[in-house]
Amino acid sequence: MTEIKKQQTGKMKQTIIDFLITMSLFDELSPIELGITSDYMNFFEFEQGKVLFKEGDPGDYICFVVEGAVDILKQSATGQRAVIATLTRGSTIGEMSIIDNIARSATVRARKHSTLVLLSRKGFNTILDQHPKIGIKILKGIARLLSLNMRRTSSHLADHLIPG
Repeated sequence: MTEIKKQQTGKMKQTIIDFLITMSLFDELSPIELGITSDYMNFFEFEQGKVLFKEGDPGDYICFVVEGAVDILKQSATGQRAVIATLTRGSTIGEMSIIDNIARSATVRARKHSTLVLLSRKGFNTILDQHPKIGIKILKGIARLLSLNMRRTSSHLADHLIPG
């Protein structure tokens, strides 16, 4: 991973805040709370074809696509990888890993040059410890996102199970 800058400049912090405002996961956060949350996030860039993480890797961060596109690949029973989704600006990747200690469920590869914002589990746990009200709001946002994903997946599964 190529970290753009470890210490955020004022402009970078504002760019993260401006991006977070567009994410439904952070809907309940006030501008001050968004500022605090952004302190625990960093930008990363990935060139086309680079792998962010592989299926089976340990997961300890959640990321958000700021720019570009990433492919989500899942390995089949035969060992082949299939692109199951392509995510673009505003998409969330790895939301389960911020909550559990289970290995990554898919591989993520940059379809084109992409910029992501990452929040590590350590950073998230610090938010929970030092700013519990913010942490609860973020947890609620993650729960809404996971619920929406589960409903969408259940609907797709039903479409494939019902004979045409």
